[in-house]
Amino acid sequence: MTEPRILLMGCGGIGGIIAAALTARGTAPSVVTHNPSIADAINTRGFVVRDEDREQVVPGRATVALPNDAGVFDVVLLATQPPQVEAAARSALPHLTAAGAIVCLQNGLCERRVAAIAGADRTIGAIVAWGGSMLAPGVYERTSEGGFVIGRLDGAADQRLDRVRAALDAVGLVDVTTNLRGARWSKLAINCAISSLGTIGGDRLGALLRYRFVRRLGLEVMTEVVAVARARGVRLEKVAGTIDLDWVALSDAERQLSGSPSLMAKHALLLAVGAKFRRLRSSMLIAIERGREPAVDFLNGEVVSRGEQHGVPTPLNARLVAMIHAIARRALQPGIPLLRRLYAESRNDTGLPSLPPGSYGDAAAPPA
Repeated sequence: MTEPRILLMGCGGIGGIIAAALTARGTAPSVVTHNPSIADAINTRGFVVRDEDREQVVPGRATVALPNDAGVFDVVLLATQPPQVEAAARSALPHLTAAGAIVCLQNGLCERRVAAIAGADRTIGAIVAWGGSMLAPGVYERTSEGGFVIGRLDGAADQRLDRVRAALDAVGLVDVTTNLRGARWSKLAINCAISSLGTIGGDRLGALLRYRFVRRLGLEVMTEVVAVARARGVRLEKVAGTIDLDWVALSDAERQLSGSPSLMAKHALLLAVGAKFRRLRSSMLIAIERGREPAVDFLNGEVVSRGEQHGVPTPLNARLVAMIHAIARRALQPGIPLLRRLYAESRNDTGLPSLPPGSYGDAAAPPA
């Protein structure tokens, strides 16, 4: 198989790390970012990628718009934030070969939006199982290791899927799923908890998940997402082959109790997730800090709207949407006090009992 021509739209945390890895391998993509400061930084010194142990500089190029004479591409990687994904797909589509693939790297449920533009046969979903952020224009931090899960909504496999798998293999291990819908909803449940609570808490994931009331909020957010997925007939997939969202979702008994063995096990799982992804910062929080629109409507908002369609209540996800929009308007200040307020208000929304201090042996107590 010849090396594909690759176009990458968006050069934030995920896009920048992918571009650097592809370039280092010798398959340099054409990179488009609408942020002139990012393009200038990359064109001046290349992609700077940091992790806990080292810093790598990869020479590269980026443009702020796709030139009309850019030619055609075999693979288009959409690495924008969800609010910009449809515009990016429309911009790239005239440059996609007839046998090419357009790949959704966003969190959320963006494949159907892109398929309506590019066609279902040319649309592939790629679930990113690692973390990355942009520390400064052109400077990237890979906050956790991992690979990708790719697939199509119809579960079919073809040469397009093979080509995308080969391209992304430069970044991390690529698994192919025939149940993209189930994999997407499982990841959506995690993102609705981690990214949204990370935005409201204003800190890295490891610090936030040390608080048991934050873990409890996370479990309740995911429980609502799982309930909506079940109502839609989605067969959930395990995340990274280990995290079973059907098991993570709280039972009615667990929602009323504070110290059952099964509930303790679920808290332990979230502590482990916090340890593994301890350096992760919410991409929505970063977007707000940069004056951009947060993607909450594409995460928790999707759950709320689909819950309404099926008569499944999602009060906590609805409150997260409202709070994050208020943070974006600068009407609320992210931080632990705001998370404590969310916890207290959510008890009124759901009728759930507050957790007594010391229930899980943590130093951090929930609000009274």
